[in-house]
Amino acid sequence: METADRSTPTQISDGVFYLVAGGCGLVAGIVGAAFHAIVDALLGWPAWLVAHMSAGPLTVVVAAAIAAAGLVAAFFLTRRFAPEAAGSGVQEIEGAMEGVREVRWRRVLPVKFVAGVLALASGLVAGREGPTIHMGASISAAAAEWLKVNRTDKHALFAAGAAAGLAAAFNAPLAAVLFIIEETRKQFPYTFRSYTAVMIASGASAVGMGMVGGTAPPLGLASEAMPLWLLPAFILLGVVLGGLGILFNRCLVGALDWTTTTFQRAPYVPALVVGATVGALAIILPEAVGGGEIIIPGLVTAKLSLLTLLLIAVLRFAGTMASYPVGVPGGIFSPMLALATAVGLAAALLIEVPLKLAGLELPPMAGAAFAVAAMGGLFAATVRAPLVAVVLAVELTGTYDLILPLMATCATSNAVAEWLKGRPIYEMLLERTLRLAGHPPRESQPEVSAPIGIDTGKDNR
Repeated sequence: METADRSTPTQISDGVFYLVAGGCGLVAGIVGAAFHAIVDALLGWPAWLVAHMSAGPLTVVVAAAIAAAGLVAAFFLTRRFAPEAAGSGVQEIEGAMEGVREVRWRRVLPVKFVAGVLALASGLVAGREGPTIHMGASISAAAAEWLKVNRTDKHALFAAGAAAGLAAAFNAPLAAVLFIIEETRKQFPYTFRSYTAVMIASGASAVGMGMVGGTAPPLGLASEAMPLWLLPAFILLGVVLGGLGILFNRCLVGALDWTTTTFQRAPYVPALVVGATVGALAIILPEAVGGGEIIIPGLVTAKLSLLTLLLIAVLRFAGTMASYPVGVPGGIFSPMLALATAVGLAAALLIEVPLKLAGLELPPMAGAAFAVAAMGGLFAATVRAPLVAVVLAVELTGTYDLILPLMATCATSNAVAEWLKGRPIYEMLLERTLRLAGHPPRESQPEVSAPIGIDTGKDNR
């Protein structure tokens, strides 16, 4: 009996395909949970250092040396074995689904894990979602290669793995599904089969995290419904965040270009300098470093002054712009959420003054409401995915009674970003990656107009 030719694509049944997607999601959840656990355990090193050496100048120097060594090691691993593992994995997955980038899972998976742990544990202002998204897609890439599936199924598995990775980062499976569908709709014609696979993988990821005791960052916030008369304030917040989102995107890409050009002959310098800086700040001002997800609840409940909140916002913004171009694994979701929290809390304090003059009082939990709305609004302005922004903010914080102000803020910030001719950050990052790789400029990618769940019949082998 002849054996099947494994060099040709294999068409697998829906049941097997869903089983594979679920398996990839389950593994991604377990890997993501392990990644989080290791990072969380290692992030306690500054406190351990202070407990054993006190908080003197020598401790600051030692902390700077430890963080610098960690970032330099992470940069070496990334640059030597998998340069595409640097930064977030979202643009790489989008490129793979367009057929212009390759998911080299044998290299990316171990480098993203080990270098990501080193980078995030050092205190880098970066998020854990970038590594987990790329690792989830890499797990799916391994399955697709083993099964020899056709191009359409391979890309669907990429999307499923990426969704599983995002679900593992925040334990937000619904937001993960919406993000992947909305973010990659231009690259891939979703059908009922692929859409279902993404949902299964995202849910299986949450199961995988739970199986090994994995937990998401503690972002739950107490909240209450806001009065309708306060909606104009949330719309005004959306206007501000729309402009901030454009500034964020342009500064991030500009910082990447400047770092690449300036340190072309000394590529290890950014890792060394940024590592030493975040290590020192981990002792002096811990709120300025790290991904930021751990400090968000504390910011909301601390009743900080306007000046302090603005200082934290500036430091988080500057820290993100310095950290992301270093060239190590790390995302921008978490730093963006922490930045937005400080901006939202500052906005609540600013709006309180004219309201008092008008004889009105802010509700007791207005600060938390503005913080959550700012999280969604800044995400919508930078990523240009307003629906995902609303669901992600609600699912992360558990503030389901803030959907209306969230919608007002996200819709406004997205509209302002569009009016200012802003572009989605991952689209900008992918174009930069392709330009540096020598690809010709891409033409605009038209949106796929086929409704979700309707098979277009298009063969993308």
